[in-house]
Amino acid sequence: MLKPQSFLNARARIAGVLFLAGFAAAFGPAANAAEPFPNGQPITLVVPYPPGGSNDSFARAVGAKLGTKLNTSVVIVNKGGAGGSIGAAQVARSKPDGYTLVAVSSSFTTNAAIQENLPFDAEKDFKAVALMAKGPFIVAVKETLPVNSVAELIALAKKNPDSINYSSSGPGSSNQFATEMFSSAAGIKMMHIPYRGMGPATAALMGNEVDVLIASGPSLLPAINTGKAKAIAITSLKPSPIAPDLKPVAEAVPGYEFSLWWGILAPAGTPDPIVNKLNKAIQEIVTEQEMKDFFVREGAEYATASAQEYQKIIKEDLVRWKQVAKKSNITVQK
Repeated sequence: MLKPQSFLNARARIAGVLFLAGFAAAFGPAANAAEPFPNGQPITLVVPYPPGGSNDSFARAVGAKLGTKLNTSVVIVNKGGAGGSIGAAQVARSKPDGYTLVAVSSSFTTNAAIQENLPFDAEKDFKAVALMAKGPFIVAVKETLPVNSVAELIALAKKNPDSINYSSSGPGSSNQFATEMFSSAAGIKMMHIPYRGMGPATAALMGNEVDVLIASGPSLLPAINTGKAKAIAITSLKPSPIAPDLKPVAEAVPGYEFSLWWGILAPAGTPDPIVNKLNKAIQEIVTEQEMKDFFVREGAEYATASAQEYQKIIKEDLVRWKQVAKKSNITVQK
């Protein structure tokens, strides 16, 4: 039989155990949420375009190394349509825990600049994670078009009004912006034919369905290198290391310049520690010599920025592209 003091001690121990059990039950989820990211769980990286094109190739290259660095797997999911807004919207609605991300380019901001009914707010519904790369566009024409320079393209367009068309990865894409800015500055008019992603847009050029495509090196170089399209200029103000033999558009159209970036976003509300961990890992990845060489081969250069700096770039781009759209009369209908 327990003595009174022993009985009291036993009751105290039992009460203590029950208290700890109740505490664990009440706060267990919070404790689990605080486990180190990514804790072995796979990360889904959405590419809001069909396979092919720069967003896809960069996401796959960086995603493979990110999985290794974080000791987990990164699953690439292509979800194209509506100029990239369908896939982006899916990520915006996802749980903000770092396990669902989206790979975007400057088209994310150009699209938002002219689309009034997007299923998300480009600034408020996303949190910038990290830049991957940057670079100019290449101006390419179909292999059978009788031009070999920007000056010749302009002359042909002026001689045959409304006879030249161009493809893009969708309405509001950076391709559309770059081409409409070029047309406006050169005093010509080209018909816009939007496609659902860079893969189809490039295929249209290679198949002689369209005359012109102004797009990134990663998207165009395979077609150019196989002789299925002709590169006639680059959109940087000065010659670029990604295509040193190409002359800048600015030599024929003074002041013309267009560059773009590629990066990764997360849903708004994703905790800063998770974003910063992802940012650090991606910056380390893109500055590896192997990746630097990869980007140059693909027609771009690596780029780094803190998550906060990248967020500022997005905010400033949204303002700038709205101004450009108004000046160059860029609309969804084109």
